[in-house]
Amino acid sequence: MTPDKQLGQHFLTDRNIVQRIVDALDPAPDDVVVEIGAGKGSLTEVLAPRVGHVIAIERDRRLISELRMRNAECGIDRLSIVQGDALHVDWHALITPHSTLRTPHFKVIGNIPYAITSPLIDKALTPPLPACIVFLVQAEVADRIAASPGAKAYGALSVGVQAVCRVEKLFAVRAGAFTPQPKVHSALVRLTPLAQPVVAPGEIAAFRAFVTACFTRRRKQLRNVVMAATGRSAAVVAAGLAALGLDPMVRPEMLAPQVFVRLLRWSARL
Repeated sequence: MTPDKQLGQHFLTDRNIVQRIVDALDPAPDDVVVEIGAGKGSLTEVLAPRVGHVIAIERDRRLISELRMRNAECGIDRLSIVQGDALHVDWHALITPHSTLRTPHFKVIGNIPYAITSPLIDKALTPPLPACIVFLVQAEVADRIAASPGAKAYGALSVGVQAVCRVEKLFAVRAGAFTPQPKVHSALVRLTPLAQPVVAPGEIAAFRAFVTACFTRRRKQLRNVVMAATGRSAAVVAAGLAALGLDPMVRPEMLAPQVFVRLLRWSARL
């Protein structure tokens, strides 16, 4: 079957890499796992026998029958195949029938389309959060997610993810592991939600918007960035930064996620 370029399809064919990706999820017999972009089912085939239930989401209707045939031996008790766009499907509604808990315990995995990596991560990190997320992404994006303050790759994506998760960049994946071969390098990342995230669930949307606004001016000084992001006067911002003990001359790319949370909460009180 010819891959659909519009859907960014690059099928993972290296069995060793597939096994390592599944192992990174630390699968357990009672896990409910949402798989994003199941494709031809290479991950599904290895994952399903090791967990309680896999909900495989695939947008391409052409692949659904192949996915079902390849994994027919798993049975309906262990595998559900859902045709749809993972960005618009209600994951939690799919999980609930397979969980005995009021707040479902689940994990997320996927060789995801690189063009929609950021919105898929945002969705995966929308409460209630999974126990673990394992995504195969473009190597450059993995670097951005894992970057530390002051690094060239550090930005809004780094802050947004690190505010709620422990980030691990696990290993690189060569282009030859895919068919067709992508023109970019890939890497596997594991995101584990923090027991005590620095931002509260109810603040996440506002936090993402605030951090994004700050990083659109990443090379400007903090006082100017906060003035633009909040619409407040220089005097109000100067007083606020002084009360928070922050250097008005520092740039956003030098600030840890905790500092952005403090700034957000200060601006919310204005």
